[in-house]
Amino acid sequence: MEKKRLIIQIFRFGIVGGTAFLLDYSILYCLTEFVDINYLLSGMMSFSISVIYNYVLSKTWVFKTKKNNRKMTEFIIFIILSVVGLGINQIIMCIGVEFFNVYYMFVKVFSTCIVMIYNFITRKLFLE
Repeated sequence: MEKKRLIIQIFRFGIVGGTAFLLDYSILYCLTEFVDINYLLSGMMSFSISVIYNYVLSKTWVFKTKKNNRKMTEFIIFIILSVVGLGINQIIMCIGVEFFNVYYMFVKVFSTCIVMIYNFITRKLFLE
């Protein structure tokens, strides 16, 4: 039964993560291309918006939270984990664009995959 629950959870996490990625990716592109904001600043803003979206759906649909966790403590842990994820995202974006000269939207796809794995593992460890 535990294996089935984990598979369902990974599937749901993928749906939430996929839609959060589309939101993040779209906002990043629009802010960078149409509003002419630097890709790193756009990335920080788009990532932050998608994290809020992801938090709400993760709480309601993906992860069962620990019964003894208070909501504020849980939210603070989520924010700390998300800030670390943002740092990972920004480092990968900067290295990919500035050092390897790869188009920022391509680097974002790679960065998102890395951060998604980090998010699943850390949220499962610290929030469930």
